[in-house]
Amino acid sequence: MAKHNDLGKIGETLAREYLEQQGYLILETNWRIGKLEADIIAYKDNLIVFVEVKTRTCEEYGEPEDFVGNQKRRSYIKLANAYVLKNNRTEEARFDIISIVIKGQEPQIKHLVNAYTTVG
Repeated sequence: MAKHNDLGKIGETLAREYLEQQGYLILETNWRIGKLEADIIAYKDNLIVFVEVKTRTCEEYGEPEDFVGNQKRRSYIKLANAYVLKNNRTEEARFDIISIVIKGQEPQIKHLVNAYTTVG
């Protein structure tokens, strides 16, 4: 597996553990429909939360969350609609980003709640 894939998996594991510590119930990880994939789908406070995880080893080229562009946001919105329909969910959906920078001993985790509702 390529190093960036390893880093992504580490980031997703850290994000999942972080969310669980914050009281989220993890419903799905790496949920796919067609070519679309959600890193994490969680539940808390009567909301279905679709979480994109971005992990980097430095911020030299920008914060990890800066790399969630309009195309990724559009994909998550389509994916959320499909997930809600397929699973007969009635809760509101929310879109979060978990940004992780791994350098040194302690990863820096930033949770951007309700990071977007529409696309640019």
